[in-house]
Amino acid sequence: MDDRTQRPDDKAKANPNEQFLTFIVNDEEYGVDILRVQEIRGWTEPMPIPNTPSYVKGVINIRGDIVPIADLRERLGLSSRTSGATTAVVVLRVVHGAQQRIMGIVVDAMSDVTNVPTAEIKPPPDFGGHDGPSLAKGIATLAEKMVTILDVDRIFAPPAGPTAAAA
Repeated sequence: MDDRTQRPDDKAKANPNEQFLTFIVNDEEYGVDILRVQEIRGWTEPMPIPNTPSYVKGVINIRGDIVPIADLRERLGLSSRTSGATTAVVVLRVVHGAQQRIMGIVVDAMSDVTNVPTAEIKPPPDFGGHDGPSLAKGIATLAEKMVTILDVDRIFAPPAGPTAAAA
């Protein structure tokens, strides 16, 4: 049986763990699929770009590539915070439309690379009535903590609602 015909249960048995890069935002731990991470950088003030959502702080130049930077705190609906010694930018490979792009997110501090048993990743709760899909792809429950697994492709997606429909 090849990989295309395996049932989801068979895939979980074949790969019982997933790896996530974890980081801290507002004293909570979040993670992204380690395979989507291109690099981790120290904080650099981005060049602002007019007429972008408030959570997009601007762009930085990474080896000749112009990379948009989003403040994850603001994207999650939290108040922004002044950058500090532990502030970092996680540079991600994001699927945007039909193409892959490089984009960065600002986080308060880095945590670790965490192996999570696939069986410990649960879908995020459906709160209903909120605008658009959640940025959370799942919640990993580990012995000593819970980690929100983010869907990196939704971080830069425009929010749903009347303004998005008009665009």
